Amino acid sequence: MSKRFEGKSIIVTGGGSGIGAASCRLFAEAGGKVLVCDRTEAAHDTAATIREAGGIAAARVMDAGVEADVQAMVAAAVDLHGGLDVLFANAGISGGRESILEADEALWAETLRVNLIGPALAIKYAAPVMVEAGGGAIICTASVAGINSGAGSSHYSASKAGVMSLVKTAAQQLTGSGVRVNAICPGVIETGMTKPVFDYAREAGKLAKIGRINPLQRAAQPEEIGTVALFLASDDASYLNGQSIAVDGGLSSSHPVTRQLFGQVAV
Repeated sequence: MSKRFEGKSIIVTGGGSGIGAASCRLFAEAGGKVLVCDRTEAAHDTAATIREAGGIAAARVMDAGVEADVQAMVAAAVDLHGGLDVLFANAGISGGRESILEADEALWAETLRVNLIGPALAIKYAAPVMVEAGGGAIICTASVAGINSGAGSSHYSASKAGVMSLVKTAAQQLTGSGVRVNAICPGVIETGMTKPVFDYAREAGKLAKIGRINPLQRAAQPEEIGTVALFLASDDASYLNGQSIAVDGGLSSSHPVTRQLFGQVAV
């Protein structure tokens, strides 16, 4: 792999598993100095794997939705790796599958705290460091659930639609700074968050059916999202800003079936 991130300081949240862990490994293989952040000790496992492969990585256990943790995370990257060039605000939670009539205030608040306030805090503390250095790249994980209904619960979908709006407003407010802000909208992919669904499908002998409604008729692998994160962080994407890129096998190119609580209308 090309060493296009040689010497660059990179933070990835949610780096303990799934998209985050895959992205950490890819950034390190491309020469980056990675700070792996996660709310679990799995951050240390990802960092250890990178170091065993000859890469540079440190780990930090933190909560991406807690302001003090995010501020300390950015400071740690600066101290450890001499600055901050790339931040991938990837941490997120599913929040469960409760309908809009079932989800309570606490569930809404927690989902928004992690999925939307988390990326906002990441931008708040990462951007000034990047501005001072002359520029940088911030990538946030949104979702196809933020594009159309039918891909997630109401609270999860709203949080991810918020991320898509956030990158637009952040890109505009950082005009002239040299800092680019974009989002990735993954489709069906096996991660720690979706593991129960995939495990159930395996047990039921229906794994091949997952992802069949998109034109590629399959689920994605975490690395397929990670490579897009690397592209958005690289100079190859130097004119991409304020955008949300769907990486979903074509799922969002049509109108998916949504959850209907009170019956369906015949057409």
